[in-house]
Amino acid sequence: MANDGKIRVGIVFGGQSAEHEISILSARNILEALDRTRFEPHLIGIDKQGRWLIQDEKVLLGSARDPRQVEVKAGLPAEVLSPAARQSTASAIDVVFPILHGTLGEDGAIQGLCEVAGIPYVGAGVLGSAIGMDKDVAKRLLRDAGIPVATFQTIRRHQFDAHALEVCEAAATLGFPLFTKPANAGSSVGVRKVSSALDLPDAIRHAFEFDSKVIVEAAIVGREIELAVLGGNPPTVTLPGEIIVQHPDGFYSYDAKYLDAQGARLEMPARLSRDESARAQHLALRTFEILECEGMARVDLFLRADGELFVNEINTIPGFTAISMYPKLWALSGVDARQLVSRLIDLALERAQERRKLTRSYPDSVK
Repeated sequence: MANDGKIRVGIVFGGQSAEHEISILSARNILEALDRTRFEPHLIGIDKQGRWLIQDEKVLLGSARDPRQVEVKAGLPAEVLSPAARQSTASAIDVVFPILHGTLGEDGAIQGLCEVAGIPYVGAGVLGSAIGMDKDVAKRLLRDAGIPVATFQTIRRHQFDAHALEVCEAAATLGFPLFTKPANAGSSVGVRKVSSALDLPDAIRHAFEFDSKVIVEAAIVGREIELAVLGGNPPTVTLPGEIIVQHPDGFYSYDAKYLDAQGARLEMPARLSRDESARAQHLALRTFEILECEGMARVDLFLRADGELFVNEINTIPGFTAISMYPKLWALSGVDARQLVSRLIDLALERAQERRKLTRSYPDSVK
């Protein structure tokens, strides 16, 4: 810890993903919410070239709130996870708060790096992060556990390149409209709503720009319900909120989320019956458990007119932007941003303490 006893928190943001800018906006809000009586922030921005750079607190807090106007700034190289830095009192970080949305941040990559470096980190572990990021794997696990998900097909790039016509014909059997999505991406990046077979090949190609695996999914006509889960023993869940889309895209697209101020309206809590709300909360907690999550997650559901709930996806590093549902839902439940960020850091430290108790090698007496 720092000389004044504060816990040194490395907030890592930016990254090499299509959600780079959203990550910067999230980092700004986490920095604003950090309890300075307990924590000392250390800002590490990863630019689009993959360079780890020390960032200036005043610059980040003064940055724009429009994702089109933010970037990781130039700075000194950050080596906080290197062995040399871990052994240096001046450079050491006590815990990492990775707010890297998408590839190389939410998929287990940064989590694995922290594990190897022996440093605690906020959020899901390597396995839960990787599962939650991969829509194909997550949906298969949920389906096998009896959790309702939309009917879907998975397409790999080599399959599409070799047999595009057959692949599209098979996908069309799901019916229209349908959705095409990169299997490993978030913030609706690369997602398209497809209304006809003529538009399907181009939509699949677009999704392949972001991942080598694509999900084609039958549309579920229903209300978009979201819940926030906070880890612990046991984990806890908020009341449900609802996303009411008002954007021309017709779904909760990237533009509807971040670029169009009128693209969507949030209703918190959602106008659900007591039974609907309880079932949604139970489903969110079951999803969190089945997908091996820890720390935090936002679980997105669909509620059909007949009352049936479906899991759309889970987000293990949910947004912390000004319009993000995760912190808003916890605020609705009486947990403000400062309390939420503090609890997430405490959970990371508690998990690290528990793991240190595990036996890493056999003692001589049992060999």
